[in-house]
Amino acid sequence: MKMLIIWLAGLQPRFINFMRVAIFIVMAWIGGLKAFHYEADGIVPFVANSPVMSFFYHHPNDYTQYKNPEGKEVAKNIEWHKTNGTYAFSWFLGIVIVSIGTLVLLGIWLPRIGILGGLLTFIMALVTLSFLITTPEVYVPDLGGDFPTQAHGFPYLAGSGRMVLKDIMMMAGALICASDNAKKLLLK
Repeated sequence: MKMLIIWLAGLQPRFINFMRVAIFIVMAWIGGLKAFHYEADGIVPFVANSPVMSFFYHHPNDYTQYKNPEGKEVAKNIEWHKTNGTYAFSWFLGIVIVSIGTLVLLGIWLPRIGILGGLLTFIMALVTLSFLITTPEVYVPDLGGDFPTQAHGFPYLAGSGRMVLKDIMMMAGALICASDNAKKLLLK
């Protein structure tokens, strides 16, 4: 058992680098998907309801009537999303997300860059977690069932809410990476 503990302790720097790679993969993948309509459509409720981000859209209050079912594109909805700025903002956001993920990855070799990437990832995750407060779609809606114990509202997370909640792990990983980069700078 002691050998296992010693072995695991010795691997900590590699595990932190694995965290950097994992953050990069998630951010490159999710950021890259922002170039596609279905992903851009999917973030509309979050952005439209966010007091920090809603100004990026031209018609944030109208989005509920123009939702495309995931994976399906309705022509009139696409036109609305174009005039709303949905796709342009999504492209911009995707570039930002991929760039931040790249900064975290570069922390393997460049500690100063890694600190910046870790702190930006923390801030990004904080903004994302704020959607749990601002976006009604993150909770199971009241479907009007007769069963008295039907689960809806807080704390019952819908799929989008479960996706958002996972960002707390991204936040923690980002701080671990930034802290490790800071430690490397101090030891130079």
